[in-house]
Amino acid sequence: MTPVLILMSGVVAWAGAWAVWRMAPRLGLVAVPNARSSHQRPTPHGGGLGLVLAGTLAGGWLAWQSGMTLLGEVLVLAAVLALVGLRDDLHPMPARVRFAVQAAVCTGLLGLLGLAGAPLFLLLTALLAGLWWVNLFNFMDGIDGLAAAQALFMLAAAALLCAWGHPERLPQPLWVMMPCLAAAAAGFLLINWPPAKIFMGDVGSTWIAFMIFALALLSILAGWLHAFTWLILGCGFIVDASVTLGVRILTGQRWTEAHRSHAYQRLARRWQSHGRVTLGMAAFNLLWLMPLAAIVQRAPQWGLALLTLAFAPALLAALHWGAGRADHV
Repeated sequence: MTPVLILMSGVVAWAGAWAVWRMAPRLGLVAVPNARSSHQRPTPHGGGLGLVLAGTLAGGWLAWQSGMTLLGEVLVLAAVLALVGLRDDLHPMPARVRFAVQAAVCTGLLGLLGLAGAPLFLLLTALLAGLWWVNLFNFMDGIDGLAAAQALFMLAAAALLCAWGHPERLPQPLWVMMPCLAAAAAGFLLINWPPAKIFMGDVGSTWIAFMIFALALLSILAGWLHAFTWLILGCGFIVDASVTLGVRILTGQRWTEAHRSHAYQRLARRWQSHGRVTLGMAAFNLLWLMPLAAIVQRAPQWGLALLTLAFAPALLAALHWGAGRADHV
């Protein structure tokens, strides 16, 4: 049943994105380029609805079949983010409202996982990590294929590392959910690959980011993966978004305003290609980050050193390509 569920997740995500693409003009889901965009023509967005539908159906089936109510509750929280994201795609909402909902959802997740009684410092760190990850993933969804490819990599890599040497984990809902979401990301990527027919939108980017965060916490608490492993897998996105924000703050820019000064956006303009940037990130993930994450799983005592080794080239590249510098457009 598992292979069928994985395959169906990819098909549903593709079909859902295709349906939104066809109906986008009538739904008001068309992104018009502006001075802060990395695109030059009006393009439908909100295609992440396909991801949400695929992941929710797969997760709902797994929760029902296994009796894992926790997975169902996580999906309910994720659905709240998706609804707010869809509302923002249709009619932009105040940032404070979106942030308040995200904070409530992330707090709810920590409560579901039994972390409410954890030391305050640990609880706040986890909450801030969740909020930052959801938002930075949204920030990094700015060129064709990048966010979907990142989700595909992180979820597929996590599934492989969880199963490495532990075949008994394969039937468990926590594991099955990872390749199902990876397949959903792959299905969406078919219609989002440069030149994209449709964008993910906030409905998809916030939802998939939250699901990755939830699966990360669940796998860490289960003792399947190390926190260092997840940090290494997310390195490319974490570094670019964090360096960009830091530079904008330190240079006195209005860092809350929309911009296109992330390193990946600057590189896409320099290369005049979204596809080359997305492929470059994929190569960095597969050739550099994946081996380091695998080593961490076997030698967690070297976690901090390997994390530093993973982040160093990404940090140098972000600074070299001008992440966060004021873009005069």
